[in-house]
Amino acid sequence: MRRQIDEAGGLKLIYIDPPFDVGADFSMDIEVGGETLTKEPNILEQIAYRDTWGKGADSFIQMIYERLILMRDLLADDGSIYVHCDWRVNSYLRSVLEEVFGTINYRNEITRIKCNPKNYTTSSFGNIHDNILFFSKSLKFSLNRTYDKRNQEEQEKDFPFLEESTGRYYTTVALHAKGVRNGPTGEKWRNLHPPAGRHWAYLPSTLDLFDLKNLIEWSSTGNPRLKRYADNDEGKALQSIWECKDPGDRNSIYATQKPEELLERIIKASSNEGDLVADFFCGSGTTAAVAEKLGRKWLVTDLGKFAIHTTRKRMIGVQRELKSSDKPFRAFEVLNLGKYERQHFVAVNPNLRAKEKARQQQQKEKDFVDLILKAYRAERLDGFPVFHGKKLGRMVTVGPVNMPVTRLFVEEIIVESRKKRVSKVDLLGFEFEMGLFPNVLEEARSKGIEIAPKHIPAEVFDKRAVKRGQVVFHDVSAIEARPHIGKNKDGETELAVELTDFCVFYSQDTLANAEASLGNGKHKLIVERGQVMKVLKDKHGIFTREPLTKHWTDWIDYWAVDFNFESKRELITKQNEETGEWTERWTGDYVFENEWQSFRTKRDRKLEMISAKRICEPGPRKVAVKVIDIFGNDTMTIISVNI
Repeated sequence: MRRQIDEAGGLKLIYIDPPFDVGADFSMDIEVGGETLTKEPNILEQIAYRDTWGKGADSFIQMIYERLILMRDLLADDGSIYVHCDWRVNSYLRSVLEEVFGTINYRNEITRIKCNPKNYTTSSFGNIHDNILFFSKSLKFSLNRTYDKRNQEEQEKDFPFLEESTGRYYTTVALHAKGVRNGPTGEKWRNLHPPAGRHWAYLPSTLDLFDLKNLIEWSSTGNPRLKRYADNDEGKALQSIWECKDPGDRNSIYATQKPEELLERIIKASSNEGDLVADFFCGSGTTAAVAEKLGRKWLVTDLGKFAIHTTRKRMIGVQRELKSSDKPFRAFEVLNLGKYERQHFVAVNPNLRAKEKARQQQQKEKDFVDLILKAYRAERLDGFPVFHGKKLGRMVTVGPVNMPVTRLFVEEIIVESRKKRVSKVDLLGFEFEMGLFPNVLEEARSKGIEIAPKHIPAEVFDKRAVKRGQVVFHDVSAIEARPHIGKNKDGETELAVELTDFCVFYSQDTLANAEASLGNGKHKLIVERGQVMKVLKDKHGIFTREPLTKHWTDWIDYWAVDFNFESKRELITKQNEETGEWTERWTGDYVFENEWQSFRTKRDRKLEMISAKRICEPGPRKVAVKVIDIFGNDTMTIISVNI
């Protein structure tokens, strides 16, 4: 990816809006059955939150400092970065940016008016603005002149004169500028000298041309002034205080979601068509959406899975919008990268000697696995490189805490199972790599091994929940889909796919906990084994339970079809450090291509359950169906079809 960024000329622009709110977390409000359910952050998001704000501003500054160094390295020499923040970290971020980019490359602090005046504060003046810190990587940066359109009132005020001969409104501006210059502009024009300490802003020949076109008006004191007409007005040159006229989408996913108008100003000012722009805290994908509409290439990232899913839907919406307007648009890829530091659960003292550090590391990892096995009520096993325990005749493997379970991890299980002649394995993981299943499970079955993947719930770290046996390891979701094959009027074979079932086993909170914590007249939404329920306690203390997910389709937020799944191999490109040569290696898996999709938005909750028809060549093929649930978790199944 770094090579591709370099080949694209580097990043010309980076905009980031990091989570500078000390109270920010990864929880998400989701509409279910007319109610709002708060999705709790998964364990990786909890680790990220603790890493970002665990020690207040100190840990936030450390996090952002390390990332800003990486961003600086990815920026083109003539690139720029804009960092959005507010009063809580404004002064800290300014200092960090000056250290990373150099004080000489500080360009602006932009004040962004975010809302109307507030009247509820009594201890301070109302806070109605955010800050955007603007730095360049070097002095070679470029900045496009950017204008803000005038409203009707501003236009009438700024262009007060009416030219009766043409009916056009205009204003006048001075034809001289500050300072004295040698050369042509220091000469007289029509025997006129500019005022003391100033010079003509244009060559005498240009001034003659203005006069010929009747663009010069003479003031009552005999000074020439240049006419500027309202109908040729580009707008007001943008200054350092920005008041966006668009307040943003009221149906936005995030409370801090920024309006597209704001990103449009930044992208237009510091990039040109075809340039590559980036946002490493992309949230709902506003940067990507605006960049695509303005003809820029883009790269956006986020730690939260729900943020990536929200951005995916938004970008498909942008594609459809551009297509309907007969404008060009491009395909985009969703890539699953990286792992998270496991120091929060298996950290050791870095000041220890290497031997003691290794011993402590080993003990910490053993304690972590024991914790999971105890919650799963499995017996500990030693002496196996991959298996950690057993339960009811099945081997148990615990995935890593710091990263999703990957294909490579599952392949190690398959190899070890064949060596030890194991046929049944429970695989426990906090997260599973996007698109991991069902391919790898089918591969295991073909070798006589049944692997049952199960999610590790966050409750494993609650000793009371473990002691009470309240920790539920739920299965991954399952999809059922049916192919429909027919002929069109031209006799060509067409294939469509119908989604017929989707099973979810997700849990968040329990009925017992909800009923124990509710006061009279209160209610709470929980998720128990794939059922979203509203638990109510009336004024007399009587409980009622109201199911909100009444049909399996209520769990689906997005589903997509790849009509020929094995047509595009997933390749890893790697460079040999000694020879510099690049080689490609097939991972054994395939790239899922969204050839058709249907999804819900806040405005449109409808979902198509049968895909569009696709003309297919005769012969066998694998069709992949992917479903993303309302929490942003993805599940995939593959069906074999013979055309």
